[in-house]
Amino acid sequence: QVQLVESGGGLVQAGGSLRLSCAASGRTFSTRAMGWFRQVPGKEREFVAAISWSGGSTYYANSVKGRFTISRDNAKNTLYLQMNVLKPVDTAVYYCAAAYGTGVPGTTSSNYAYWGQGTQVTVSS
Repeated sequence: QVQLVESGGGLVQAGGSLRLSCAASGRTFSTRAMGWFRQVPGKEREFVAAISWSGGSTYYANSVKGRFTISRDNAKNTLYLQMNVLKPVDTAVYYCAAAYGTGVPGTTSSNYAYWGQGTQVTVSS
């Protein structure tokens, strides 16, 4: 079992930055690939970024590539998402997710077994 708690969301102006954190409980964090997704009301949850269990491989949605950076600290059981040059279209609830295992992290929700409660990110124009 893995419990995930996101933090770091908030209101920021366009062009600004935020850093999201996801604290994980349980002893299997370091053996799981992890991901970030986001969702706006009325739309499906959207893949943002993913990282392998070791942190050696990262994957990004085209819409955030070059602006967002995913990272992890396995010693601290924490996942991060650094978001720069934020745009109003980035406004959403952001969720961290733990994959079923160590395999290549997927880009769809079905690849992930555990989810946090989400943190709101609002980017004003």
